[in-house]
Amino acid sequence: MATAQATKTAKKTLVIVESPSKAKTIGKYLGARYKVIASVGHVRDLPKSKLGIDIEDDFEPQYIAIRGKGDIIKELRKEAKKASKVYLATDPDREGEAISWHLAFLLGIDLDTPCRIEFNEITKNTIKEAMKHPRKIDTSLVDAQQARRVLDRLVGYQISPLLWRKVKKGLSAGRVQSAALKIICDREREIQNFVPQEYWTITAEFKKGRSFAAKLAEYNKKKLTIENGQQNQKILDELAAGKYVVGSLNQKERIKKPYAPFTTSSMQQEASNKLNFNTKKTMMIAQQLYEGVEIKGQGTVGLITYLRTDSVRISEDAKAAAAEFIKETYGPEYAGNNFYSNKKKDIQDAHEAIRPSNVHLVPDDIKDSLSNDQYKLYRLIWCRFLASQMTAARFDNLQVEIENGPYTFKTTGSKLLFDGYQRVYSSSVDEDKDRILPALEIGEELDPKKVSGEQNFTQPPSRYTEASLVKELEDKNIGRPSTYAPTVGTLAERKYVKREKKSLVPTELGFLVTGMMEEYFKEIVDAGFTAEMEDKLDDVEIKDTPWKNVIREFYGPFAKDLAAADAAIEKVVIEDQPTGESCELCGKPMVIKAGRFGDFIACSGYPTCKNTKPIVKTIGVVCPKCGKDIVARKSKRGKLFYGCSGYPDCDQSYWYKPVEKKCPKCEALLIERKTKKGNLSCSNADCDYTE
Repeated sequence: MATAQATKTAKKTLVIVESPSKAKTIGKYLGARYKVIASVGHVRDLPKSKLGIDIEDDFEPQYIAIRGKGDIIKELRKEAKKASKVYLATDPDREGEAISWHLAFLLGIDLDTPCRIEFNEITKNTIKEAMKHPRKIDTSLVDAQQARRVLDRLVGYQISPLLWRKVKKGLSAGRVQSAALKIICDREREIQNFVPQEYWTITAEFKKGRSFAAKLAEYNKKKLTIENGQQNQKILDELAAGKYVVGSLNQKERIKKPYAPFTTSSMQQEASNKLNFNTKKTMMIAQQLYEGVEIKGQGTVGLITYLRTDSVRISEDAKAAAAEFIKETYGPEYAGNNFYSNKKKDIQDAHEAIRPSNVHLVPDDIKDSLSNDQYKLYRLIWCRFLASQMTAARFDNLQVEIENGPYTFKTTGSKLLFDGYQRVYSSSVDEDKDRILPALEIGEELDPKKVSGEQNFTQPPSRYTEASLVKELEDKNIGRPSTYAPTVGTLAERKYVKREKKSLVPTELGFLVTGMMEEYFKEIVDAGFTAEMEDKLDDVEIKDTPWKNVIREFYGPFAKDLAAADAAIEKVVIEDQPTGESCELCGKPMVIKAGRFGDFIACSGYPTCKNTKPIVKTIGVVCPKCGKDIVARKSKRGKLFYGCSGYPDCDQSYWYKPVEKKCPKCEALLIERKTKKGNLSCSNADCDYTE
């Protein structure tokens, strides 16, 4: 009895993590002798209401407890006082280290004590092993985070008010955000200034058992460009007078190696391209997979390693587990021995690439325990990792040259010899698809079935998508994995860019703000300067550069630019766009205004007259209930849907875009909704028709 009582009153070890779901998962692994609670993110930060940096006192940050966190801090102090030991188990990166540092300050933990626990995946063995090896808080990591936080605050909190005064309230600028916006605006200017150039392509079609085509590529063994119709016709006439003879056959094996496992940015790009997820959604779902999901029969399991990493490195244990799984599942010939190196020796290399924490948790085996989006992303991560540990795909390539006098046509045949990694990570690249050519011999004469020229025009560069912008930011060394998603989100929120399908298109406001930044804050929007600044910030962590040195060096020239801009920029008046309509309440002109959830129509007499209405976009479909137009609308949360223009008298609505076509089974409208069986589905939930 006494022993039981002693156990009951024995002090527990307190473990503090960031999120409640993470606390729940880790608490199950550690058992009754531990209490695991969450700080729910940051507990101290710079104040929102003011700059919060004492520039006169050598840029000393003025941290305060975050508003609304009082009860959490009180609870943390109470539990820390009762505990035998306190361990800080926040995320294994700069931000996580800074949160631990702030927690140590609030809880009175000596920075010289080994109080910091770090782990890259939330599995039982990893957590228990991490508990055996606590370390001191890494002040170099903390200083690297402070340097970024202070620098971003100095830029954002001093340029943004300038934009409010000179342009309009609600605008913002930022070290990464403004450089990203300039990249988008520069691309749009390229598109606007693009002058298409005419060119022609000549294709010859042959048949020898099977049909194949070859394109004209060279004249006298030099690259040929056909610039106009006259040149095209002249060449066609010369070809018609000549003979087509097989000039060379070059057969060789082509090797295609697997891709490296995911980093944060490559995961964001691939999730955008393959799953149509935006960066914010990708990171949110990845966080859920990392923190733990309830798996039937296994309890809560952290399914992937830490989601913020620049590294493609994989642990030896993970490599061995993957090799064993591949040999057992696909055969020993599929197990590779691949080495991946990072683009640069980056500070985040302390982490591994993003991979499944247990390769034996096959996505399809645990599908029932995951939401649809969790399954899709987990499957993508699992397949990418497994493929990275497999052998290369091998192709039999045949390159053929067909001569006609001085002209050379070229074509390539390809056949898959061994699928290798493509067994699990399929390729959609055209060059990887089988294109079988007939048996040909050098010197053989071919009779063309058709030779034709086609007029083409050069195309402007593509607009950035979220995926291609993330790649560009990474290539230019602007920002870090954790900043990509919020950067794109902020640009859209501030109405600097709008999304057209997947493309990011700068608005007039985006161009206006970028123009001001280019004129008065050249360095802030310069990709080279921003990348150089990233390296200096990294040096705080890697080389122990004093973080205030970086801030001092930056702030002197920046303060001069700020003063010059304030004196030079005149107030910009942004005119509301007139609609040509008059207000039915007061008769004044109606104008288009920008709102939180998109543009809307409002009376120009505001605030005297507060008449507003949505911008109605018809889609060419009539309501099956009342015959009025179906229009595109936005919900209170900004989500697009389609409803009857006769609302509120008619409440017919659809989440997917309806088309002017009725279901042959039940007469309801069909909607644009992709399934495995087709692109259109019946809007009636009780009907399973698709086409």
